[in-house]
Amino acid sequence: MTLDKLPIGKNAVITSVGGEGALRCRLLDMGLIPRTEVMIRKTAPMGDPIELRLRGYELTIRLEDARKIEVSPKD
Repeated sequence: MTLDKLPIGKNAVITSVGGEGALRCRLLDMGLIPRTEVMIRKTAPMGDPIELRLRGYELTIRLEDARKIEVSPKD
């Protein structure tokens, strides 16, 4: 499943980061790397962007970018 499909408040582990070139490098630089635990904390009123909680900080990304990140739900 991709990160944009993860329900609010559920934890998941990043399995892969897609995208090409500068976008992929930027996502990795922000800490979105495989085997990192992530949770969707909240969404904007219109649904885009979303706020993530990972590595002890909050990060806001667009849904378009979240669709490039594969995650595995954590029970």
